[in-house]
Amino acid sequence: MSPIDLILEPLQYEFMVRALLTTVIAAVVCALLSCWLVLVGWSLMGDAVSHAVLPGVVLAYVVGAPFAVGALVFGFLAVALIGAVRGTGRIKEDAAIGIVFTTLFALGLVLVSVTPSHTDLNHIVFGNVLGVSSADLVQIGVLAGIAAVILVIKRRDLTLFAFDPAHAFAIGLSPSLLGALLLGLLALTAVVALQVVGVILVVAMLIIPGATARLLTDRFSRMLLLAPVISATCSVAGIYLSYWLNASPGGLVVVTQGAVFALAYLLSPRHGLLVRLVTSRRPVEA
Repeated sequence: MSPIDLILEPLQYEFMVRALLTTVIAAVVCALLSCWLVLVGWSLMGDAVSHAVLPGVVLAYVVGAPFAVGALVFGFLAVALIGAVRGTGRIKEDAAIGIVFTTLFALGLVLVSVTPSHTDLNHIVFGNVLGVSSADLVQIGVLAGIAAVILVIKRRDLTLFAFDPAHAFAIGLSPSLLGALLLGLLALTAVVALQVVGVILVVAMLIIPGATARLLTDRFSRMLLLAPVISATCSVAGIYLSYWLNASPGGLVVVTQGAVFALAYLLSPRHGLLVRLVTSRRPVEA
C-alpha cells in the first residue's frame, strides 16, 4: 500500500473525518491554554477541573441536557470549591485541589455505576472521538471558538498575569479577575477535549503541548504558535495510528504528544538534556 493510500483510506469514512476535525479543534485550543497553564504552574489545577466535570456530564445525561452544560456547571463549581477551601487559610492550595477533584471524580464514578443508560457512560472517562456526531462537532467547534477568541483578545493581560501579577496590579489590572478568567477558560476547554480523550487524559492535552513548546523556545509569542502546531500534528498522527493499529484513538493522541515531548526534552537545541550533557563535558578554555 502506497503512502498516499495510507493517508486517504481513513478519509473515506465520515466518522474518521469528524474524528480528525474534532481532535484538531480540541488540540489547538488546549495547546493555546496550556501555554499559560505551564507558565502559571497550574498543571494540577487542570487535572482537578478535568476530573471534576464527570458528575456534571452524568447528571446532564440523566435530565436530558447537553453534556457540555453539566460539565461546565461542575467545572465552575470545582473552581469555586477549591477557592473556598483554600480561602480558609488552614488548607494549602494543593490539598484543596486534591480534596475537591478526587471527591467530585469519585461522585461521578458512583453516578456512572448506578445510572441506567443505553449509552456507555464509560466513554466519558476514556473518550469516544470515533463516535462524535455532526451535532457534537458543531458544539465542540463553538465552545473551542469562544475559548480561543477570549484567549487571543486577552492574551496580553493574561501573559502579564502569568509573568508578573504584581506589575499587572500596579498598572490597574486585577490579578484575581484574570486568574478567575483563566480558570473559567480552563473549565470550558476541558469540556471541549472531554469527548476526544475522556476525563482521565484531558490534563495531558492541557499540559504537554505548552511544556513541549517551552522546551523549544524562550519567547512566549513563539510558544503560542509552536504549541498548537505540535498538538494538532500529534493529534492527526494519533488518529491515523489508531485507525491502522485498531487501538484507542484518545490514548494514541496523548502517547504521540508524550513522545514528541520526550524528543524535545532530549534534543532541544538550547534546553535538551543531551545538549546540556555535551556542553557540560566540553573542556573550559583558559
